[in-house]
Amino acid sequence: MFETGERTDASSGQPETLTLRDCPNWSYLLQEFETLYRYGSAGGSKAIRAHRRRVRDTLSAIIDGNPEVAIGTPEAKPVTAHLPRAFDLGARNALAGLSRALERVSDQLVWEYGYKKVPQALARKYAFCHVLGPRGPVKSEKLILGFVLFAPNTTYPQHSHKDIEESYISVAGAWSENEMAVYAPGSLILNKPGQEHRITTGNVDPCLLAWAWVGPSDLLTAQELKFSKSRKKDLSGT
Repeated sequence: MFETGERTDASSGQPETLTLRDCPNWSYLLQEFETLYRYGSAGGSKAIRAHRRRVRDTLSAIIDGNPEVAIGTPEAKPVTAHLPRAFDLGARNALAGLSRALERVSDQLVWEYGYKKVPQALARKYAFCHVLGPRGPVKSEKLILGFVLFAPNTTYPQHSHKDIEESYISVAGAWSENEMAVYAPGSLILNKPGQEHRITTGNVDPCLLAWAWVGPSDLLTAQELKFSKSRKKDLSGT
């Protein structure tokens, strides 16, 4: 089975580019995402229903197009020491299929911070990876899918994404956004473009979230992540 992002052409001896159909584990992972956004509840929200439709329709078209797969050099971060526990938790809930599919490719993931400067304390408690998008490993300029992992007792600072519509879906662990509610596995949170949000995780277990970005292709290709300069009082109540 080929899962490394390239193989050698028998006739030329040169590396041959792989596509999604050559990489079943990555294909199954994207299928789990598509199922999640197709059959998950919108909770009566028209905005969430529309977002789910945008993600799944775009993803279905990408899968049918058999995109290129280019696996980068795997890279860990301090927080990935919590990943096995997150997989244990994910195996116990309704998103077990997505958790297992991610675990199958976990040795090929490139974990990163995405910011030019990250506070030292946060650098040990957070990281994210792409599974689909301009930076791959499954290539697309129309949609970004990935995962973000938080250690227990983490506060991810307030931030927003200009002209990007973003959703988080809980895979493992409990968390809150803007300290307004506690979200269990399976919950979807939608952040409209420019909406400020801050994430806090529970004190005992890590938190693994799947995420999707929908927006103009040029913005998805040239991502720029920045923390907000100040925390708004109406988000935290302080």
